[in-house]
Formats: sequence, C-alpha cells, structure tokens
Amino acid sequence: MAVSTNAASPTGGFRWVQLIIGVACMAMIANLQYGWTYFVGPMAKAHSWDVGSIQVAFSIFVALETWLTPVEGWIVDSLGPQRGPKLMVAVGGICVAIGWLINAKANSLEMLYVGAVVSGIGAGGIYATCVGNAVKWFPDRRGLAVGFTAAGFGAGAAVTVIPIQKMIASIGYADTFFWFALGQGAVIFVLAWLLRSPEPGEVPSASQVKVLQSKHSSTPGQMLASPVFWLLYLMFVLVSASGLMVAAQIALIAKDYGVAQTVVLFGATTLIVSGVIDNLANGSARPFFGWVSDQIGREYTMAIAFTAGGLAYWLLGTAGTTPWTFVICAALIFFTWGEIFSLFPSTCTDMFGPKYATTNTSLLYTAKGLSAFVVPLANVLKSYTGGWHSVFAVAAIMNFVVVGLALFVVRPMRLSISAAQEQERVVGQPAE
Repeated sequence: MAVSTNAASPTGGFRWVQLIIGVACMAMIANLQYGWTYFVGPMAKAHSWDVGSIQVAFSIFVALETWLTPVEGWIVDSLGPQRGPKLMVAVGGICVAIGWLINAKANSLEMLYVGAVVSGIGAGGIYATCVGNAVKWFPDRRGLAVGFTAAGFGAGAAVTVIPIQKMIASIGYADTFFWFALGQGAVIFVLAWLLRSPEPGEVPSASQVKVLQSKHSSTPGQMLASPVFWLLYLMFVLVSASGLMVAAQIALIAKDYGVAQTVVLFGATTLIVSGVIDNLANGSARPFFGWVSDQIGREYTMAIAFTAGGLAYWLLGTAGTTPWTFVICAALIFFTWGEIFSLFPSTCTDMFGPKYATTNTSLLYTAKGLSAFVVPLANVLKSYTGGWHSVFAVAAIMNFVVVGLALFVVRPMRLSISAAQEQERVVGQPAE
C-alpha cells in the first residue's frame, strides 16, 4: 500500500543527527542487559548466591525496562516534542547510574533487586524515547531507522565486552559496576539535552512506501482493542523469550560445554570472542532486517529471520560443543534474534500510525518484560533434563510458531484491514 505525505522538511539532515544521538544513548544502556552475564559468576562466587536467584535480578531489570515504557512514552508525548525527549532521557541517565552504583554496593540479593528496579526504570525511559523518535522522524525509512536505533542497544556492548571482563578480573565486579555506572550515566545525561521529536511540518515527504501503512493514527486504547495487536504481542513474547534465554546464560552455556576458557584467536578465549561477535551480530541484524522489511514487507522478513533463528538454536544444541562451532552458532542466534527490536516497532507504527507511536510501540515492547520471566525457567529445564539441548529445542519451536503466525494469520488480517480502509476512502463511509 503506497502512502505519501506532503510535509516539508525544513531541517534537512537534522533528523539524521537526532538518529545518531538516539543510537549513542542506546549504546550507553546496552551493558545493562548484554554485559550482565559477565557479572553473574563473580557475584555467585563472592557471595555464595544461587545463580538462579541472581538471574531474578536480570528478569526484574528487563520487566521494569519494558513494562513501564508505556507510562514513560505517554509522558514524553504529553510533554511535547521539545521537552519530552530531553527530560525523559536525562532522568533515565541518572537512574542508570544509580542502579549500577547500587549493584556495586549490594551485599544481599534484595539490594541487588533494588538496583535492577532503578536501572530498569531508567533504561526503559531511554529506550522508549529513542525508538519513538526514530519512527516519528523516518516514516519513509522506518525499518532502517528503528533498526539503527535498536542496533545501538544490541551492539553497544560489543566494544566493552573485553574491558568489562578484564576489569572484573583485575579490580573485581563491584568496582567494575561502579566505574561503568559513572561513565555510562554521564554520557547519557549530556546527550539528552540534544534530543527532540519533530514538530509539525518537519517530517520529510515519503515518496512511495513499499510496505503496508495505515492511513490514520490509532490511540493506545484503540490499538489495545485490536486483535492483531495481541497477535503481535504473542509473537514478540515467543521470540524475545528464546533470545533472552541465551543472552542471559551465554557464559554459563560456554562453561557447561567446556569451551569458555579455550583460547581461539589472538590469545582471546571462546567466551571473549563470542561476546564480541554476538553483540556485533545482534546489532547489525537490526538495521539489516529493518532495511529488508522496508523492501519486501515486515511479515515476509519475519518469516526469513525466524526460520533461520529456529535452525540456529537447533545447531547450538547439537553442534555447538567445540570452541569455533560454539562461536558460530551463538552468533547466528544473535543475528536472527536482534531484529525483533526493529521489525516489531516498525510493524506496530505501520499498523497504528505515528501520532501516538512512542506510547503504542512501548505497549508492544512490554512483551519483552513478560518474556524475561522465562529466563529462570531455562535453568529449571536444564537441571531437569541434564543439559541445554532441551532448552534450545523449545526455543527453536517457539521461532517456528511465530513464522506460521506472521505468514498465515497476521498478514491476511493486515491485508483485510487495509482493504477496508481503502473502501472507506473510496466510498466515503465506513466499510461494513
């Protein structure tokens, strides 16, 4: 369905500046999720805490980082394009710093959980604002823009994988939390004051958009009343849960496979090499598949990515027990998982319009919070079956189910809605 807008673009390349700032802010919160796995073992050893209990903090972080984003997105939209993004990201930067400072001083699991709450609130506000800005500034390249923004969160930790592990080894996990808290929080706070959303008339004209896009914007209430939204929500939960199980456990999986400390490249161990490559794969998947979805459609791109993802999980469970096969299979998983954070926000805005995009995409993003509580269950399943193979088999099945839903349920529903809207436009009254 071709859609065009008549808005002028007086600011020219300014929207690209906004995109870059958003990507940088997202990169600063990447370690909160993707660097977590390197702290788990040292914390368990230092305090004799159960790994499953420590991972509850990870689940709390992801839940708060997602479930509060609709409120944070509503605040951003309510404060307006000039003040909303600035204030939300600045406060988010402060919370991110405080959260990791609490982690650094935590001498009980309860205090660790408090740190997860504070950092989750801050990260969610930053994430919601930056993704909302991307879909608003780029109606013509929505998948690509959201992909680059989400890539900041997915790949941002790649450059700090080695420093984090070396700092933990040399000065301990607590001091590593402390110094990264100050650095990441300060950068976010400074960049926050450069952000804003587009004013009316600033959004550039889109020529011919190749994907289905709604001709009107739905309020959050209207969106929540739509069955297709809840299908998207279910799909997000299934794919997100499969990826989070691996993201949170990758260091433990490598250890159980006996490959974690094997030197594979230039003196670097399997875990270090895998950490760098995984983050790069995770980040690059987001703009790549976002761009592909701009060309061939969101559902077809989902089918390609999640089919490959299901195969990647199966491969890690059956062939990932040597150092290099572990690195390759894990990278494939991250490459075919990270794109959910570009495909789903783009699809949501295509369906329900840009006016309430920050709030609407945030409501969909809460699915990630629900999926986070599957992470501890992966440890339970692994303990019950005696290995990781069953965990990967379940993850593969979840991905294949989403492929079927995308092609045979969501796309037909979207085509039907589009046809009804077109009939309404031609006839001049609501279609029966």
